[in-house]
Amino acid sequence: MRILSIHNTYQIRGGEDESRESEERLLREMGHQVNVYEENNHRVASLNPVQMAFRTVWSKEAYKIVKQRLQSSTHDIVHIQNFFPLISPSVYYAAKEEGVPVVQTLRNYRLLCPNALFFRDGQVCEDCMGKLIPYPGVLHGCYRENKIASGAVATMLALHRTMNTWTEMVDLYIALTEFARQKMIEGGLPAQKIVVKPNFVHPVPSLGEGRGNYALFVGRLSVEKGLDTLLAAWEHLSTQIPLKIVGDGPLADQVAEATKRLPQVEWLGRKPMAEVHALMGEAMFLVFPSKWYETFGRVAVEAFAKGTPVIAANIGAIAELVDSGRTGLHFRPSDAEDLVEKVEWVLANPAKLVQMRQEARAEFEAKYTAEKNYQKLIEIYTKIHKPIYCNKF
Repeated sequence: MRILSIHNTYQIRGGEDESRESEERLLREMGHQVNVYEENNHRVASLNPVQMAFRTVWSKEAYKIVKQRLQSSTHDIVHIQNFFPLISPSVYYAAKEEGVPVVQTLRNYRLLCPNALFFRDGQVCEDCMGKLIPYPGVLHGCYRENKIASGAVATMLALHRTMNTWTEMVDLYIALTEFARQKMIEGGLPAQKIVVKPNFVHPVPSLGEGRGNYALFVGRLSVEKGLDTLLAAWEHLSTQIPLKIVGDGPLADQVAEATKRLPQVEWLGRKPMAEVHALMGEAMFLVFPSKWYETFGRVAVEAFAKGTPVIAANIGAIAELVDSGRTGLHFRPSDAEDLVEKVEWVLANPAKLVQMRQEARAEFEAKYTAEKNYQKLIEIYTKIHKPIYCNKF
């Protein structure tokens, strides 16, 4: 089987890039041919604002590249992972004109929200939900805190809604969770075209032992990730369990300052994946305090793979991933006092924590292995292109 994978990568790699690369690697391991058309956001700096605006709405360059790729070599599927901002929805039309089915993975909420997060001024915002023209996002400068850039994104969204691009040019969408699927349907995408396939972890990391006697946060140090809630909770814990923070981002200075007044908090910065997994395996639990509608929560699944329970905010997709009382616990989003209560409950119930470790690993093996994911991905491809030979693990 031959797949053309299309993606726009960020200047700073993140979970979306890792998940997409894992999927491409898996397909190659299973004998499929995966060709890649990639753009990187470092090119944005070389374009003036007018050029960037036009390219965001319709990239002639990307359209021609995809047409040429499909004409020069036969492909069975065009799988678009992320078209924003340099590739644009023009590639849907190139694929359709060449008669190749299109799959789009929904790794964020870009089709419904100019900043792709449903998050503004420190809280969830759905002001643009369902609007033909997402003007609130322009008024608030939601994309890059720039009204002109936000206007370009809003124009792209409005134009392609008017052209029925989202409803007619994509054969199937892949949402990462049922929560994300329902949000997309609420925003106007056709329910019958959205299937759910989670991310996965491959190769499977070895099971950890949880003997480190510390809590762990792994993620981008940004407002939507709930760092303020996490640090406020550690200021008020009666039991001084150490907290290790892995990651970097715009709130790095605030985290560094917090380590000076909270000796039990340690900031480790960015770490290679092998070191992150080792830290996860020895942690008592992972804390996932996000304030926004996560579309998935790869870090939580990686923790499950190591047998580590997750204490997560009860919001968005992460609430769906964590089965409270079995694979971890939920706490009220942005509520540091409730997080303190949940952490102290875990510390007071070591036998339950041991049981949660077993259940977390079992959850991973049941839902998030490469084998399960490959089978689901081939089922999705088969819905729009037949026949497809499905290799077996």
